[in-house]
Amino acid sequence: MKKTNRLATALTLAACLSASAFAAPVNYTIDAGHTFPRFSYSHFGFSTQLSRFDKTTGAIVYDAEKQTGSVDIAIDIKSVNTGSTDFNGHIQGEDFLDSAKFPQATFKSTKVTFTDGKLTSIDGNLTIKGVTKPVTLTVTAFQAMIHPMMKKPAIGATAYTIIKRSEFNAGKYAPYVGDEVRIDIALEAQAQ
Repeated sequence: MKKTNRLATALTLAACLSASAFAAPVNYTIDAGHTFPRFSYSHFGFSTQLSRFDKTTGAIVYDAEKQTGSVDIAIDIKSVNTGSTDFNGHIQGEDFLDSAKFPQATFKSTKVTFTDGKLTSIDGNLTIKGVTKPVTLTVTAFQAMIHPMMKKPAIGATAYTIIKRSEFNAGKYAPYVGDEVRIDIALEAQAQ
């Protein structure tokens, strides 16, 4: 009987310790192989052009118990992928992203919002071409769990925002080429 009580006490203590460890803020590193910011805009009204950036780095902090966190992302502007090598160079030019002078775009969160236990938005500062503006990312999907292959905590999210490229000194040909640009980001991150 005493042996059973000791075992039950040990299991209870272990469960409490692991629960508090899980409840603490966890630092995550962006999984570059599964994180791709995309952008879309109207091209003279003929079509909606879709492009992406192939290289993204960053860190996320997430506290599941307190429902708090932070996001810090850097996008390599030279990794723009429009599907055309020539157009990649055009987008990187001075009139648009000017990757020679501004090789990175960044997003740094200022607030994360949970509604009924679900992550719904992330406010933060977006910097493109040296211009910083506040934006809100609307979160359409969020998952936090043990990664089935890596066997460690991982998170994933899909979110979007809409900006005016002219506000970031990238407004050439507006309004014929749409000034409104939708930015979508699908990201995954793993615990450090």
